[in-house]
Amino acid sequence: MSEKLVINCGSLSVRVALLQNDVPVELFIERCEAQGVVGNVYRGRVARVLPGMQAAFVELGLARTGFLYVNDAVPRMVNHGHSNNERGDSKAASGREPAPVNIKDVLKQGQEILVQVTKDPLGQKGARLTRHISIPGRHLVLLPNSDHIGVSLRISSEKERERLRSVLDEWRAGCDDCDDIGLIARTVSEGVSAAELEREATMLRRLWATIASRAEGGKTPRLVFSDLDVVLRCVRDLLHEDTEGIYIDNEDDAQRVREFVDAYEPAAAGCVEVHRGHTPIFDRFGIEGAIDRALGRKVWLKSGGYIIIDQAEALTVVDVNSGSYVGKSSLEDTVTRTNLEAVREVAYQLRLRNIGGIVIIDFVDMAIEENRDKVQSALHEALAKDRAPTSVVRFSELGLVEMTRKRVRENLRNILTEPCPYCDAVGTVKSVHTMVNEVLRAIDRRLCLREGSSTVVEGAGSERPTILINMNSDVADFLFEEHIDEIEMRERAGNVSIIPVSREGFHRELFEIV
Repeated sequence: MSEKLVINCGSLSVRVALLQNDVPVELFIERCEAQGVVGNVYRGRVARVLPGMQAAFVELGLARTGFLYVNDAVPRMVNHGHSNNERGDSKAASGREPAPVNIKDVLKQGQEILVQVTKDPLGQKGARLTRHISIPGRHLVLLPNSDHIGVSLRISSEKERERLRSVLDEWRAGCDDCDDIGLIARTVSEGVSAAELEREATMLRRLWATIASRAEGGKTPRLVFSDLDVVLRCVRDLLHEDTEGIYIDNEDDAQRVREFVDAYEPAAAGCVEVHRGHTPIFDRFGIEGAIDRALGRKVWLKSGGYIIIDQAEALTVVDVNSGSYVGKSSLEDTVTRTNLEAVREVAYQLRLRNIGGIVIIDFVDMAIEENRDKVQSALHEALAKDRAPTSVVRFSELGLVEMTRKRVRENLRNILTEPCPYCDAVGTVKSVHTMVNEVLRAIDRRLCLREGSSTVVEGAGSERPTILINMNSDVADFLFEEHIDEIEMRERAGNVSIIPVSREGFHRELFEIV
């Protein structure tokens, strides 16, 4: 499977797309005024300890306090995990669950601690924090205050796993004062020479020594260490032997990438290409269209079926529909084919949109158990390509599939959109028919007020007062075409002239009576 990294460095935001077989599968977007903080290390101050939630709020110097759970607050001597399925296994880990700890026995209000951000602020939530610092490199992850030696679970060869463990064990044995340093071999370390791994381990050890030194003294809260920006971070984490090229539209950033690749992956030094020409780089690779589709609620399938994706704050519901697809043989076969096609699209959309949390998939009902198993297996296979950890539950009695996908950063919708100021994020507006009724009721209320006032002009020959009603053009057209008799009836009853006025640009639910 061929891969490409496409990087658009704009003046307001930086966007990175991962393409597999020329199809965009992951997007990373960072606004220049709101850069991500994942990986950053802070010297923070405990603002509040919450025994009822077994967590604490920590001041970092950011807009919102960070959130620290008790399991992430307890000092670590054995690594508890690493993102992207690279937590590895461990000969040092005992497998026993740690004894329960109360947060109030670990942290005190006002205490100064060293923490690392594991999740960017999401919505109204502050950053997720941990005291289990990890320093990622190209091939390794260094774990201060840990005795863990691990290998990425994505490396399947047991022989290679043993080689990597041996290399890391030997490096630590020959390193002075490294007994409290743990290491994980990342997926891209497979096949990398021992000399290169040892060089990187030494570099990460020196980097940690610098971070620990910076953390001493000084004001609190403050930033101690800043992780790589989104461009270099994506190159570090996504570049591997299947990467055909890195395409970037800014010469200065391309030079930074070249220097980074030269230092960490010299064999790939020639794969960096600067995009030139009038066509924007995301248009050249068809990424803009994929982004537009990823913001839509309905996604069409090639067969004529479609899926509907509705996102709430912590729950996403996916509804599969057969649409215009009628099949060729039987209803069960038609439904199964639709579901199998939907499985691939659902897995793709979850990854592209970076949807995390609980996901409920409502497939079209299948009567045969074997077909449900087939769809379930296809879903597991499609999700295996996703770098984010997922967990899938079997079909429920109602025919629903429940699953979770780890949430690490904001999803695409939250980054690129905001709640609709017209419908208050409900996703619907009042119908034209409803608005016509509201307009007529508003006229009735106005006429009642006039009848009880001294401004009503009575008697034939008197100049009748005029009521102007400014409204949305669709509402005005419907009123003129279907209910003009309602207007005329109110004119006669109130001895007034009523003039509906079509206003371009008026929102559907807005009207005013003058």
